[in-house]
Formats: sequence, structure tokens, C-alpha cells
Amino acid sequence: MTRHGEFKVPGGKLVVADFDVTDGRLSGVRITGDFFLYPDSALADINAALEGASASADPDVWSGLIRDRLPAEVEMLGFGPADVATAIARGLAG
Repeated sequence: MTRHGEFKVPGGKLVVADFDVTDGRLSGVRITGDFFLYPDSALADINAALEGASASADPDVWSGLIRDRLPAEVEMLGFGPADVATAIARGLAG
């Protein structure tokens, strides 16, 4: 069953997370929204950072995975790693 979570960043952008949970881990992670990300290719890094992460982890863990994966030159405008983690948490909460 595909999970869907959304988070509207206060004063910012919409972050959407679509994913499955397989054997207690996030799978098929697809992050979308009306945010700005430079370079665009960094979106694949965000998805990859979350792929296989424990679905029972604290959102701070997911945020850390994203931060650790992204090169320093990536610009996240209107959202950040914690906002992505919130969208994941909302998708898990149903």
C-alpha cells in the first residue's frame, strides 16, 4: 500500500512524500512539491537518502540522512530536510 504525506511549510512551500513500507523500511520514495531545489538533480539524492530507512525511525534520523547525503552546494529554497521528514511522518500516520 502506497503511503502519502503532505506538509505545507509555514511561509514556505508544499512538500509531498509518496512511498511504500516494505519489511519495516521506506521503499519507492518519491518526494515532490512546489519547492525549489538547485540543482534539480539533488531530488534523486533526497529520495535515495530515504530509501531503505527504518519506517519506525525518529524524523530527526530521516532529516540527518538527507543532510548527510546532499552536497554542500545544494540549495533547498522554501523547505528543508526536517520538512521532508514531517511529510514522511504524516504519510506513516495515515
